[in-house]
Amino acid sequence: MRAFAVLLVCQLAGEVLGRALALPVPGPVLGLVLLVVGLGWAARRGWISPAGIEATALGRTAGGLLAVLGILFVPAGVGIIQQFGLLGQYGLALLVALVVSTAVTLIVTVYVFLGVSRWLR
Repeated sequence: MRAFAVLLVCQLAGEVLGRALALPVPGPVLGLVLLVVGLGWAARRGWISPAGIEATALGRTAGGLLAVLGILFVPAGVGIIQQFGLLGQYGLALLVALVVSTAVTLIVTVYVFLGVSRWLR
């Protein structure tokens, strides 16, 4: 649990840092950088061995999370394969709907952002 908490704290710290400094980098990426810097610092102090990080609780936890990460993508892939005939039949319509809905979402988001920024001035 401590190792999982370390991973979550690093992600939270990355989110806070990214938002506080208005950085154009996602919080989880900053959290990963913080984790790497922290591990490098711990290795320099002799607390951990860079070669043996996999044997630590943090290494085992991270490895376990990475091992099951692919499971998150399985349901979407299975759904696409099961409906492959429909995808072939309605693929063009789905593509048009996807592109148009994405464009409309982006345009509405811009106008909402502009409206809120004018309202907050």
